[in-house]
Amino acid sequence: MSEEISTTPTTSFPRLNEPAPDFEAVTTHGTIRLSDFRDSWLILFSHPADFTPVCTTEFLAFTEIYPELQKRGVELLGLSIDSVYSHIAWTRNIEEKMGVKIPFPIIADLDKKVATLYGMIQPGESKTETVRAVFIIDPKGILRAMIYYPLSTGRNMDEILRLIDALQTSDQYQVATPANWRPGDKVIVPPPTTTEMAEERLKAGYECVDWYLCKKTLG
Repeated sequence: MSEEISTTPTTSFPRLNEPAPDFEAVTTHGTIRLSDFRDSWLILFSHPADFTPVCTTEFLAFTEIYPELQKRGVELLGLSIDSVYSHIAWTRNIEEKMGVKIPFPIIADLDKKVATLYGMIQPGESKTETVRAVFIIDPKGILRAMIYYPLSTGRNMDEILRLIDALQTSDQYQVATPANWRPGDKVIVPPPTTTEMAEERLKAGYECVDWYLCKKTLG
């Protein structure tokens, strides 16, 4: 008799449009709680390990876009399962060798508590390091977007900024954004839900391919 293979996930992952898992953690800026970021957008991201080449380039890149994130009301919070002493030594090394001061806190997650809550450790990629995960949490503490990258691939900061812009635009104007959207491009008007609304849509002055796909310019 063949043994049945279970397909039930062993780890509970966070879900979009639900409250982000709460936590309290030691960081390079002291003890921090997720609730400390309430009323602000937050990017929580993990990196595999301190003193590694790809991660170092990412921290330089995150620092470069940090002023743009601040303009958008977004905070940054890093994480790996290294100690706080390792984080401090690494950021000091980056400042000494590359002249860049890391301005945001980094969680020391030695017990893997936060990493487990957010599904950052994926055994198929690594059993001892966190993958390159990105979580965007809105001012109400709701998880709005997730991106996972393998250990070998550094993240694209331009896409992270674009995603923040898209989420904030959708919230402000109650619209959707098309593929490759950039601020200033046309946005998508939510599709009609009745036949009558579909008829009205075609007379509303939007740029329509058909009743279900209409765009407009904001402002």
